[in-house]
Amino acid sequence: MAHIYIVFEFAKDEQKAQQARHKLETWKQAFRLDKKLLYKLERTAPSPAADGDAKAAKPAKEEKTKGKGKSVAKKEAPSEPTPATNEDIRLLVRLGFSGHEKLSEQRWVQRIPSEEPFKEAAPVIIKSGEADFAATEQEFEDLA
Repeated sequence: MAHIYIVFEFAKDEQKAQQARHKLETWKQAFRLDKKLLYKLERTAPSPAADGDAKAAKPAKEEKTKGKGKSVAKKEAPSEPTPATNEDIRLLVRLGFSGHEKLSEQRWVQRIPSEEPFKEAAPVIIKSGEADFAATEQEFEDLA
């Protein structure tokens, strides 16, 4: 059984990554793709320079909320968008269809990158025999 990997880079957008994960889980259940569609999330820490900038910006926010009452701070929290994490998020999807399911495999390779949370994540499709296939396969296996 040949595998196809699709790699999505969500940068720091945790909300889009969770939407994508939820959509994949829904498809797995709806289309009975238990072992045919596997995915793993990879979070990597940003570089030290970017981490220092995030730490410098955080105390400024805390100072603003300290001067205000608790009720004001609670009212502001829902209006703000969910904060992005400081980690870069990658989603690795592995499609593993058997030889007689080539049409299903082709349809899923076309469908997944064209759906909403996946479009903006710069999908990269890696098939067996390509240069990055072995490295991607090893990376997928190493993720817990």
